[in-house]
Amino acid sequence: MSRRTILMSTITVASLFLAACGGSGFDGGESGADSTAASSEEGSVNVLIAASGDAEAKAVKDAVQVWSDDTGTPATVDVASDLVQQLAQGFAGGTPPDVFYTSSDQFVGYAQNGSLEPYGDDLSNKSDFYDSLRDAFTYDNKLYCAPKDFSTLALVINRQMWQDAGLTEADYPTTWSELDEIARKLTNDDHVGLSFGPEYQRIGVFFAQAGGGLERDGKAIVNAPENTEALNQVISMMNDGSLKLSNQIGAGWGGEAFGKQLAAMVIEGNWITGALKNDFPDLEYDVVPLPAGPAGKGTLQYTNCWGIASDSKSKDSARNLVEFLTSTEQQMKFADAFGVMPSVKSAADEWKEKNPTMVAFLEGADYAQYLPTRPGTTDVISDLNAKFEQLPNLDVQTTLDQAQLDLEAVLND
Repeated sequence: MSRRTILMSTITVASLFLAACGGSGFDGGESGADSTAASSEEGSVNVLIAASGDAEAKAVKDAVQVWSDDTGTPATVDVASDLVQQLAQGFAGGTPPDVFYTSSDQFVGYAQNGSLEPYGDDLSNKSDFYDSLRDAFTYDNKLYCAPKDFSTLALVINRQMWQDAGLTEADYPTTWSELDEIARKLTNDDHVGLSFGPEYQRIGVFFAQAGGGLERDGKAIVNAPENTEALNQVISMMNDGSLKLSNQIGAGWGGEAFGKQLAAMVIEGNWITGALKNDFPDLEYDVVPLPAGPAGKGTLQYTNCWGIASDSKSKDSARNLVEFLTSTEQQMKFADAFGVMPSVKSAADEWKEKNPTMVAFLEGADYAQYLPTRPGTTDVISDLNAKFEQLPNLDVQTTLDQAQLDLEAVLND
């Protein structure tokens, strides 16, 4: 996985990172013959997804088949090769799928142009979704679609390197100053103490921990002093050698840097567990919450939802299917099948019991921020990321001031 792959997936929906963070991705899965114009006939339901792999595709198809058998409603599932393109073609032709995956950075555009049915407030399990996930898919005071699963970022630690440095569980960093100290202790000629990708999708955790971010209540806050403090914290650690970005140590993303043992700690999402299992199965590690900053705990979250097309002829059946797919029981089946975290609070205890080493990821839901969702904001973040590749040699204020102007233009459009 290249860093560019990870970056593009976080900001364009059409790639692997979306798979990791919301259980949907685009790695060349099978595509139904009518997936670009798959609107169902009256009474039937067509579902269009983008699968992270065979396990996800099979799990969704099996679940939809169970629902179809139980309700007597015909249903099909197509796996897109390019979900964004195929949805665009379906919407333009008036024949979209009834139910489909969409991400938090795409749904607002669909909501604004009338493509997306705002059905979320009618769901019987609406209150069971995490508040931050409901907020991520709320537009114009309406919950447009049900969050299907989610991911957060946490601190992943190489257990052997930790022990070799004479550290114990009592040394897990809980503040920025402790992170500084521990990263220095873990840094040697063979590996750096901390690493992550040169992108807001990782660096943004420091913004959140400082009390900042990119947007608040519809207003751009990119050049807020809290964000300056966050970037200065990153630069300080880079200048003392305890932090290097993944591309600076020959890795495409944080997971690769960690797996190749080029870094003792990385800031990554729960998708790293699958990558390590596949590529570095003997590597032992621990996952702990990210340390708090001046404003407290902070992390970022990534999520997708089950969209329903406003042009669907089977809205009631589609909504019933979504309630089934987002039920506690079914979400746990998805979690077991392809490693996602359920979007409903009622599944938390069972998920933690089954995944004790990953609890820190789920706990992050209580204080996670999500990226801005207005159309055009992904371009602003992409431009900001290009600047972050210059770290630590970055004019912080100029960078944040320009991104502030760019985001204001988008939000005021």
